[in-house]
Amino acid sequence: MAYTTDYLTEAAEILEKIDAAAIDKMASLLAATRKRKGRLFFLGVGGGAGHASHAVNDFRKIAGMEAYTPTDNVSELTARINDEGWDTVFVNWLKGSHLNGDDMVFVFSVGGGDVERNISPNLVRALEYSRQVGATVCGVVGREGGYTAKVADACVIVPTVNPETVTAHTEGFQALIWHLLVSHPEVRVSGMKWESVQG
Repeated sequence: MAYTTDYLTEAAEILEKIDAAAIDKMASLLAATRKRKGRLFFLGVGGGAGHASHAVNDFRKIAGMEAYTPTDNVSELTARINDEGWDTVFVNWLKGSHLNGDDMVFVFSVGGGDVERNISPNLVRALEYSRQVGATVCGVVGREGGYTAKVADACVIVPTVNPETVTAHTEGFQALIWHLLVSHPEVRVSGMKWESVQG
């Protein structure tokens, strides 16, 4: 019981500290990407990969955006890892997708990428390339945000209130934030089923 109460108290504290202005900036950047017919590429590993797949669905269906993630194609992903290596798996996929300055790359990561500490170097390489071609970069990350926070056009760093629950809270709030974004009036273009059902 004590752990549950503490966890929920931490979540409430994080909610109070979340940077709402950064979220609104992301909404504007997403709307601008759609307006110029840019594509949306989600990147994440582990829990972030699961979020990426779910977000692709939501942004395609609710926001009317052309969206993709490399982790939805296990055959290509594993072939690239096997033949080219883990560090370059995302950057080479983005190159194969002809990433350009009209597009957006959106990262879900706890660490945000840090080559020196060997934390998600594949995200770092992908973001280096994204900046090189002029793509917009957004992210929802944890702790200090790593490389994602350094180079993003807009980034939400989920505040750390307990070092023991950084991953759990970061991944939980990633889902909250992307659902906020996809339902944001600047981003949403289609209604959702349960909001249309009466009674």
